[in-house]
Amino acid sequence: MLAPAPLFVAAGVLVASYLYRKLYYKRLKQYANFPQHPPGLVLGHLGTVDEYVRRQPPKAHIDMAFAAMRDALGRPSVMFMDLRPLSSCMVAVGSYEVAEQIISSQLPYSPGKVPEVWKLLEHLAGPRSILSAKGEEWKALRKRFNPGFAPQHLLTLLPSILDKVSQFLEHLDTYARTGEEFSLQSRATDLTFDIIGRVALDFDMDAQTDNPTEFMRQYRALIETYLTEHLDLPWWCTPLTQWKRRNLSKWVRHSLRRMIHERHSEGLSSRSILSMSLQGIDTLTPDVVDVTCDQISSFLFAGHDTTSTLMSWALYELSRTPHALSAVRAESDSLFGPDSSPDAVRECLLAPGGEGLLNRMPYTSAVIKETLRLWPPAGTSRMSMPGEGLTIRTPEGADLCLDGMIVYQVHSIIQRDPAVFGDTADRFVPERWLQGADEKIPTGAFRAFERGPRNCMGQELANIEARVLLALAVRRYDFVKVGTGAPVLDDAERPILNEHGQYQVTSEMYQTRQVTSKPIDGMMMEVRFA
Repeated sequence: MLAPAPLFVAAGVLVASYLYRKLYYKRLKQYANFPQHPPGLVLGHLGTVDEYVRRQPPKAHIDMAFAAMRDALGRPSVMFMDLRPLSSCMVAVGSYEVAEQIISSQLPYSPGKVPEVWKLLEHLAGPRSILSAKGEEWKALRKRFNPGFAPQHLLTLLPSILDKVSQFLEHLDTYARTGEEFSLQSRATDLTFDIIGRVALDFDMDAQTDNPTEFMRQYRALIETYLTEHLDLPWWCTPLTQWKRRNLSKWVRHSLRRMIHERHSEGLSSRSILSMSLQGIDTLTPDVVDVTCDQISSFLFAGHDTTSTLMSWALYELSRTPHALSAVRAESDSLFGPDSSPDAVRECLLAPGGEGLLNRMPYTSAVIKETLRLWPPAGTSRMSMPGEGLTIRTPEGADLCLDGMIVYQVHSIIQRDPAVFGDTADRFVPERWLQGADEKIPTGAFRAFERGPRNCMGQELANIEARVLLALAVRRYDFVKVGTGAPVLDDAERPILNEHGQYQVTSEMYQTRQVTSKPIDGMMMEVRFA
């Protein structure tokens, strides 16, 4: 009879052998048919990702590390990363052809968002947000809120948008007179908070004033709990932050519920997106209020974030591209006349039929689209559950099943693909989007608002806001970047043009991650009267 000790040793060896074989299979065999860096037996690709993150500039967005990893592999259309046990396995998509297959898959309404990602944002967007809803629930929400985002309805709200942009220009006037440096991203964020508050809720946030509303202060504090490098950690790693988020979210939701009841009682007297969504609803049940609250939370978050980043990058790119700036100014002159004062432009836009001028700005629209191509506010993460059968064929000819993985469409990679955009893939070239030239670009290669049935509901609002801002600001001011991305000056203190018609810069700008992508330094600027 064997002694207990040898039995335990033998059992331990068998268990260890079993675990080793299982780990060996999962790390080195299970997904060996995917393009990938050599995985580690213990950490998978976590070590490789960390290595490439450390090579990037300080606080650079993780997408920059993914782009460098992909380049090192020869730019495959998809790249597999084993992130277990911190996360599910991930496939980073760098090809518009693969991205198009994903949105046109046989899954109802395309694959849903990643549960583990949206769980982190639950206090910000709500547990039943349209951003994370699936199937018939998503379809019903989209149908209910679409009328409020219809272009013809949004143009009826143009006076409110102009009022808020006028406040923004008052701040720029002050900076132009004092020469003070300021964060364009912060000022643009305040502007877009004011616009989405008015458009979505018929409510003044007063974000651009020295005394914002209590709702604005609390909502801003809630967002700030996400602007840390600990965003991706589980809740139990940051209990104090989680506690603060929960309390702030509870306060914000209570305020939104009150507004929902107020707008419902007002009926058609308000034309806000919220009021439009309540038409035909006779009784506000607790469930209707909660679902509505989640959608308004989502619109407040997405509606301020994307547009403020777009505005910041657009004004930066124009500030260092003189021929593009001249073209935008000439287009505005032709539409609004030689008087570039905000009042004159406002009068043109508010005249009968004047809102139609916003649809006659092809070069300005090209600037907006090119800005979103180079500096997309976010990628999109989808996930097909095991057994759903999400299979793609890569341009390289491989058939790959993506079930059970995070499928991350990296817009900053897809939209800078040299195979599509050529030698100018990393350069600001609005002309590529003008009629005739854009015929060479596949439709699916531009994905800043994503595509397919789950494309961004608020994209038309973002475009209207950006066109209005550029129409009012570009002829009135010259923006000058300071700090990171500042122009190189010659001996006469004049910026130096490079061979591509842009000003040389002291260092390249890049994105950082603050829930979504943002300019690394908040887009620090000086502004002068043009």
